[in-house]
Amino acid sequence: MSRRIILTASLFGAIAVMFGAFGAHTLKNVLSAGSLDIWAKGVEYQFYHTLALLFLSQLAMRNEKLVKWSYIFFTLGILLFSGSLYLLATRDILNIGFVNYIGPITPIGGLCFILGWALLFVSALKKN
Repeated sequence: MSRRIILTASLFGAIAVMFGAFGAHTLKNVLSAGSLDIWAKGVEYQFYHTLALLFLSQLAMRNEKLVKWSYIFFTLGILLFSGSLYLLATRDILNIGFVNYIGPITPIGGLCFILGWALLFVSALKKN
């Protein structure tokens, strides 16, 4: 489990760096300031939760179910929250017509983040 979490965190970390650079150097010429802010928020939360995943990798050695679920929710949160922000930020240049369906995904991703943190909290309470 620890190896899987580290691999996931490494992938998300590399993508966050690439997306951050892409936003700063390429998208700044094509997106509005508001859309760039949305993009940057996606990168920011992806980084925060990539670091949380790295922390979880150390706890995964205990092989606890709550840590596993925290990993799942952090991963879903990155995909849903940050992923939906990336799509919302670039909707004009990607010609995304289903933007009404993307917007509600962001808070679901945020809820996944909250559940991940809550499960980590409960896991810590249970530790002897």
